[in-house]
Amino acid sequence: MSTSTTTANGTAAVLADLGPIAQLRAGGLGRRLPQLYAGLVLYGLSIAMMVRSDLGVAPWDVLHTGVTHHLPFTIGQVLVGVSFLVLVFWIPLREKPGIGTVSNALVIGFSADLFLSVLSTPDSLVARAALVVGGVVLCGLATAVYIGAQLGRGPRDGLMTGLSRRTGLSLRLVRTGLEITVVVIGLLLGGALGFGTVLYALGIGPLTQAMLPYVIAPVSVRDVVTSAE
Repeated sequence: MSTSTTTANGTAAVLADLGPIAQLRAGGLGRRLPQLYAGLVLYGLSIAMMVRSDLGVAPWDVLHTGVTHHLPFTIGQVLVGVSFLVLVFWIPLREKPGIGTVSNALVIGFSADLFLSVLSTPDSLVARAALVVGGVVLCGLATAVYIGAQLGRGPRDGLMTGLSRRTGLSLRLVRTGLEITVVVIGLLLGGALGFGTVLYALGIGPLTQAMLPYVIAPVSVRDVVTSAE
């Protein structure tokens, strides 16, 4: 159920706690669906930018790039596969996927591969640095945009919140533990760790938090209250 304050027309432009059915019944799909997919495509672009910078990638992408050294799959294909594997762990955690969850698993991977096919690694270190910094900033924006659409958590976000709820540990501690784990596994597989990984770890939270208030799509509070699970 939403804990937000309401506006005069019965909508709330803050994040609401919605179940999968309530997400679709909360109104504003004409804005929220395009916003969701725009955010996911931009997220794929941010991954491609960091990969092509050759200066390090996000923690989960350390794992994805590591797997590509051992299996005949692209980074995007590995990302999709890992996403659905993570969703298996949602079952004992009793997390409920939404349309944004499944879309996250598919669209980010496919769009990352698309952008990787047209981007190349610059020769200049300055250009590569600009690419990795731009990728981190764009990832913060993309994360805010798709979260702000209020159509469900991504697979990795749901794993984090589910583990936090089950263990009683803070979200920060669970996220840190998960990301350290995937980085270590990725490194053992030959994944790409570098400056960009550290920059992402330090910057993604503050960037997303700063941008999120400006991109939250309003939802109908009346529908949320009657439909929330």
